[in-house]
Amino acid sequence: MTNQSPVYAGHNAYLSDGVLLQLTTHLDGKLKEGFTSHGKWVAAPEALDLARLANENPPKLKTYDSKGERADVVEYHPAYHALMRRGIAIGLGGSIWEDDPQEKGVRNLARAVRFMLTSQLEVGHTCPITMTHASTAALMTEPDLIKDWVSRITSRHYDSAQKSPGTKQGITIGMGMTERQGGSDVRANTSTAIKGNDGAWRINGEKWFFSAPMCDAFLVLANTPAGISCFFLPRLLPDGQNNGLHFQRLKEKVGNRSNASSEVKFENTVGSLVGEEGKGIKTILEMVTLTRLDCVLGSAGQMRAALAEAVHHCRHRSAFGEKLIDQPLMIRVLGDLALDVAAAQCLALRLARSFDLASTDSVEAGYARLMTPVIKYWVCKSAPAMIVEAMECIGGNGYVEEGVMGRLYREAPLNAIWEGSGNIMCLDVLRVIRKGPNTVNSVLDRLKDDLGEGNGQSIDVLRIAGDIAMEDEGSARILTEQLALTAAAAEMRRSLPTEIADAFVDSRLGRPWRHTYGMMDSRYNARAIIDFVCG
Repeated sequence: MTNQSPVYAGHNAYLSDGVLLQLTTHLDGKLKEGFTSHGKWVAAPEALDLARLANENPPKLKTYDSKGERADVVEYHPAYHALMRRGIAIGLGGSIWEDDPQEKGVRNLARAVRFMLTSQLEVGHTCPITMTHASTAALMTEPDLIKDWVSRITSRHYDSAQKSPGTKQGITIGMGMTERQGGSDVRANTSTAIKGNDGAWRINGEKWFFSAPMCDAFLVLANTPAGISCFFLPRLLPDGQNNGLHFQRLKEKVGNRSNASSEVKFENTVGSLVGEEGKGIKTILEMVTLTRLDCVLGSAGQMRAALAEAVHHCRHRSAFGEKLIDQPLMIRVLGDLALDVAAAQCLALRLARSFDLASTDSVEAGYARLMTPVIKYWVCKSAPAMIVEAMECIGGNGYVEEGVMGRLYREAPLNAIWEGSGNIMCLDVLRVIRKGPNTVNSVLDRLKDDLGEGNGQSIDVLRIAGDIAMEDEGSARILTEQLALTAAAAEMRRSLPTEIADAFVDSRLGRPWRHTYGMMDSRYNARAIIDFVCG
């Protein structure tokens, strides 16, 4: 073989990552040993093969059995189950709810590192793991449910068997929020829940997106006389029979091929009320906050994986008499990509750190509330453009299915859509500002401290942008992106070498750079432009 880069495998995804090493330098040595072990595993040829097989052999829906009876079973390739076993075993499903003294005070951060490394390998299987991890936050409102279920939800044992969840050591939890007519507007949901004379609730209706349908139980939203409420639905009843969940079909998705997403119909499905009746959106948002963090971690991990592939290729490939890595144009491109990857990693782990500190620091609690939608917006929307540029660095070899870049690119848009698309994130930012302007100001003051002297103007601009957005909701994307860039710069100033932070600040904050869509201000008639272009 001449002038071809070798397959990128056999390295250590943690030890080769200068940003992760820097951001975890203060953690316990045993924790870092665990990161090192996992970093070696996710880059091993055997693990890469599992990821490939799980995506080349997507799940299949078995609606009926050989006798014509409803089966409602989704069958997965063994590689998917192997990935699930590994993810659950290292604590991605419940480590923040454990009492490990090594992770005291850094439970979310430690898990975030493991999740980010895992996302560099394969992200389809992380969907049910994320929902399982986050479900405990919603279930905390129900002592009886927690007592009966939490030990199995947080277990490090993965059991894919078709049997009642009460007989398993470990279970997975999914969720169902969106319906055809509403999408993100869950207040438009029409599914209903009626309480019977026996005290049990029975749910009827449909869900348009029902991810990971082989989870053992689900948190769903349905209407009661008091309004939208949250319910906990086991998939199988104690006797092992189906609990009225009938899968209509599996979604044919752009990416996320290893993970099944279904349409489901509920027929007298038995469930338990979670939280206060009529307050289901508030209840399930406890879960959504944690899943949004995982969206950020997943996108940051994918961005890191794409950059690493591109740099590896350019270090081995020659063109026009020189290695690609030595070509002036290529090194500028890779360097610019690296700044965004570093920023995404910094923001993701900074957000995880705020989750750890929120209970003892009111400013950190405010940071978590304000910056979760901000960071999800910027990191998850940055991933597709960044990954396609990395694919272009590799050229034709990046565009064929034998490599991993195609899978990374197909996966990239999902996290910006899941748990609230860009506009929903911006509306959430405005909601936080309206509810707690003092909290927002304290967060901006902390960003100003981390940015250091000479960068106060960026914070002043944010305050002005916030005031404008309160009057002009359509400008919220400008505010949200600037918040994300400023927060990234602040964390890079605090945590990374000066030259990296300076390059980011100068290129992203110091002068006009690139913009995402939606930056048009109110001086222009957006509707007229759309009508002209699209008839």
